[in-house]
Amino acid sequence: MKRLLDLCLAVPAAAVLALPLLMVAIAIKLTSPGPVLYWSDRVGRCNRIFYMPKFRSMRTGTPAVATHLLQNPEAWLTPIGAFLRKTSLDELPQLWSILAGDMSFVGPRPALFNQDDLVALRTERGVHELMPGLTGWAQVNGRDELPIPQKVALDAEYLLRRSLLFDIHILWLTVVKVLKRDGVSH
Repeated sequence: MKRLLDLCLAVPAAAVLALPLLMVAIAIKLTSPGPVLYWSDRVGRCNRIFYMPKFRSMRTGTPAVATHLLQNPEAWLTPIGAFLRKTSLDELPQLWSILAGDMSFVGPRPALFNQDDLVALRTERGVHELMPGLTGWAQVNGRDELPIPQKVALDAEYLLRRSLLFDIHILWLTVVKVLKRDGVSH
């Protein structure tokens, strides 16, 4: 049922967002050298690695680590990178990952391949069995501001509470957070 909902949302979303996606791609190309998309190795369901796209908000050559681990992350941003992140426009290419079946709209955010501490805690709590999401319970409860143990606790709570109604609630809270530009630290 969840996969069917993902497809029923992702196909029309991709059609509606085609023009804005193109406009963001052009803006990235005009404001910084390098590719429009940044593809990163992410940890998916059952700790399987998959390749996830985002609009590139950081300069080419930025180390492949979580943003909070960079010294002075703002120095790595492209001219429109902060805007892309604050508006979450950088996340839109992940519709591809939803269509491909690597992600869902709602689930724990996919960890970077080298976030061993996050992956280990999620595995310990059984969260690794879930399909990663574009948004999730931890996202709407703090996003970048949460320490890893707290993120995993919220991911584990989602594991226990997951349902269609809870997913719809999380999607609604995500829309509110994005419109308020709430919880983005870089």
